[in-house]
Amino acid sequence: MYHPFFGLTEQPFSIAVNPRYLFMSDRHREALAHLLYGVGSGGGFVLLTGEVGTGKTTLNRCLLEQLPADTDIAIVLNPALSATELLASVCDEFEIRYPSDTRSLKTLTDALHRFLLANHAKNRQTVLMIDEAQHLDFDVLEQIRLLTNLETDEKKLLQIILTGQPELESMLGRPELRQLNQRITARYQLTALDARETQSYVRHRLSVSGLTDSRSLFTPPALRRVFKLTGGIPRLINLLCDRALMGAYGRNEPVVSAAIVRQAAQEVFGVNASSATKPPGTIGTGNVRRMALAFGALSAVLAGLLAYDALMAERVAVSEGASLAERPVAGAMGSGNAALGPAVITPDWLVSHRAAESALWSLWRDTALPSSVCDAPGTAGLRCESGESNTWDMVLELNRPVVLDLQRRNRFAAATVLLAARDEVATVFTGAVVCEVPLTTVADRWQGRFRYFWESPPGWTGPLRIGDRGAVVAHVVGEFARLDNLPAPPLTLFTEALEARVKVFQAAVGLRVDGVIGVRTLQALNDKLGDGLTSNRALRSAIERFGVESCR
Repeated sequence: MYHPFFGLTEQPFSIAVNPRYLFMSDRHREALAHLLYGVGSGGGFVLLTGEVGTGKTTLNRCLLEQLPADTDIAIVLNPALSATELLASVCDEFEIRYPSDTRSLKTLTDALHRFLLANHAKNRQTVLMIDEAQHLDFDVLEQIRLLTNLETDEKKLLQIILTGQPELESMLGRPELRQLNQRITARYQLTALDARETQSYVRHRLSVSGLTDSRSLFTPPALRRVFKLTGGIPRLINLLCDRALMGAYGRNEPVVSAAIVRQAAQEVFGVNASSATKPPGTIGTGNVRRMALAFGALSAVLAGLLAYDALMAERVAVSEGASLAERPVAGAMGSGNAALGPAVITPDWLVSHRAAESALWSLWRDTALPSSVCDAPGTAGLRCESGESNTWDMVLELNRPVVLDLQRRNRFAAATVLLAARDEVATVFTGAVVCEVPLTTVADRWQGRFRYFWESPPGWTGPLRIGDRGAVVAHVVGEFARLDNLPAPPLTLFTEALEARVKVFQAAVGLRVDGVIGVRTLQALNDKLGDGLTSNRALRSAIERFGVESCR
């Protein structure tokens, strides 16, 4: 293939689901926040919709990774079933025994109810995820609704996540499905990437595939053309960029030009040159939808199978009692079979994930680490955020100590707390020692994932925007007033004036100017007010307590 020609180690724009290529845009993060809120709200339905190829499967994987360890999950990837078949599939996923020849909905429902009550007694959460839910028949949707009637006096026993294409939202808006629609506790429609995110997405995938220098394989006009022709739909971006790189390779060109992208579009989508000049909305709502549907079925099956395999592998590891530190890292480099069993930590700055989170917690609180701080947002006033990056930039811009997910030589998982990174030296913290390690040594082991804590406002549940009201809005208004050295107005409604103030602040600190009060805006506000724990404060605190040394 073409990738050696461009200095890449692998094909960067495959449509197969690969967690190493995970790219979380702002809207993906917002969607994930909505889903996590819905799952934690105590039962009912959570709804995620989006066009083919916008990243719903990616979000599902992220959501599943962040569910608490005391969660049992059933995943239905093929919803083209009758009500009886669906219930039987759910029972099979949860390994619930029932008569093999039964055709009785009552028998299956009773068996599921007993399982849910038993899980509730063990303080376990039960989640059912149904993908491609737009294919569900009316009677099946009604049966799914009835499953949420299984409850105790305190809570619903089953949380149901429905994901599908935009027509699913329209289906649920039908009068005969109003009871189900009213039980949706969180919903989000995932849209395509914007122009800036499209460029970042292309560069991210090239970087993951081995592009090590600062050069770009796509000219700026080529990237703009990619966005116009794909409408920012990731799967279409992958198809177009893959063919464009092949075209550049065939012409012996070191970079992809706009002309090569245009030719690639004609070959992949059948788009003529004039359509490439239309605004993104025209392509995104018309041709893009038709192009997506043309190849969506095949790629969706492939993505679904790959996602299912990955999820089943993870569930098997959990069921066998392997701790996170004892499990091999998915997609780790190397060949041959690694021997299963407890890993031996060689470098003294590598610890288990739990130990690293405890070390990070100790910088914030004098108490012991709660059992599920990263699974229970708001614990002790702190929230746990996670992310993934292929460079240090995102991590350093947070200006906070972070837990880095690393990898030992024997391919088992490990972690450490990064306090600072400057002059090619990383300062890390294990909870017992502060070490200085060559940054390249840490980078060689880093898997791209990280977690950090931040102090959220009381009552915070997600991004705030115009029209929101309540005590959390009043708190944020008071923080901005404190920043401006003004008395806090008695305001509990997010007004246009507050949005304008937020936009001014976002522009001043270099954030995306959208007027929405999200995590990064609140973190920047904390930093300006001198609240929270910045990297410098954490570094000083850790060195004062433990000193600093060079670690092997």
